[in-house]
Amino acid sequence: MPRLAGSSKLLRAMNESAALAHLLESGTLTRADLRRLTRLSTPTISEALRRLTESGLVSVVGHNRGRPGPNAELYAANPDAAYAAAVSVRDIGPTDAPSVVAALCNLTGAIRSRVELRVDFLQTDPKTAVLDAVAVLRRDSGVPADRIRHVQLGVAGSYDVRTQTIRHVDVPGLGRTGLVPEIAAALDTSIGVDNDVNLAAVAERRRGVARDADGFALLWLGLEGLGLAIDTGGTLLRGARGGAGEIGYMPLYAPDSTHRKVDLQDLVGGAAVLALAQDHGVPGRTSPEAVRAAAADPRAAGEFLAQLADRIAVGLAAVIAVLDPSLVVLAGPVAQAGGRTLLAAVESALHRAAPLESAVAVTTIDDDAVLLGALDAGLIAVREALIASIRDN
Repeated sequence: MPRLAGSSKLLRAMNESAALAHLLESGTLTRADLRRLTRLSTPTISEALRRLTESGLVSVVGHNRGRPGPNAELYAANPDAAYAAAVSVRDIGPTDAPSVVAALCNLTGAIRSRVELRVDFLQTDPKTAVLDAVAVLRRDSGVPADRIRHVQLGVAGSYDVRTQTIRHVDVPGLGRTGLVPEIAAALDTSIGVDNDVNLAAVAERRRGVARDADGFALLWLGLEGLGLAIDTGGTLLRGARGGAGEIGYMPLYAPDSTHRKVDLQDLVGGAAVLALAQDHGVPGRTSPEAVRAAAADPRAAGEFLAQLADRIAVGLAAVIAVLDPSLVVLAGPVAQAGGRTLLAAVESALHRAAPLESAVAVTTIDDDAVLLGALDAGLIAVREALIASIRDN
């Protein structure tokens, strides 16, 4: 008899989690809709909805009046049942100063609060900066701490899951051993950490030009640095220690060369792009400003865009030769500043340099892609945890 009881409990939990998953995916559904999607009987789906409603995860939000017969109740996941927070730690932020950018969304993905805090990381520990950002989100939204079920951190570096350590970062203190567990303990919630370019790719997969791609590579042309995200069928390739995609370190020299070591960062990093622009008389205080000026008046920019595209093509040719992606997405401040003008120049350069053909596109996300991707990743984690909690209870 205990085996039968256990099996009944497991089946009930599976039914409830299936119903909740469909509501999270679709928004609003009737009992008949859920019966059709889950292929469960009417009494079974009714019982699942009753239990989900009593637990506060689902509520009745209206009635479907467009069908003959009695008006059917419309069910939806309770948007306030759980929240996800995203925190992006940057050595150079939108204000050209070190910053923490954060946002909070509910279970439907609607953003409830958003903030940017300028931080002097020489004076402030990253743990304090993250906790302060989450506290501001809670204060501005009025959301209780226990409703924030996951916090997703985005960092300009790699995250080693095995040691729970952030590597390849310039922010003082961000690579400190024990930092991530300390933040998780202080927030008393689950926490995820990922590279900022990986998170931009999450946003591109869910919101941008890569939505329907089988797989894609995203080249991030940042204000200062470079990054690469590799999406294979919706799964990101992170590597053994989270360092996959650190393309800025890719060497571009012969071993017996008498010249100094040159890597891709030296060709397409922010400082290199700005220096190239200055060589061609293109105005701009930052690399995105210079590229935007050149794209607005290509004739006045001379060979600047063509030479920049050739440099970008050097890195992309290697990516395409190794990965053979069906799509390459150009993203980041420099790519957005160049828009379709830079895209056309890169396509022309790739035609000459790349061994294989891959479609190239510029991101269509005009908001903060890293922050949006962190919210998307956090929301996925929250939803999966809610479904798992049903099965575990």
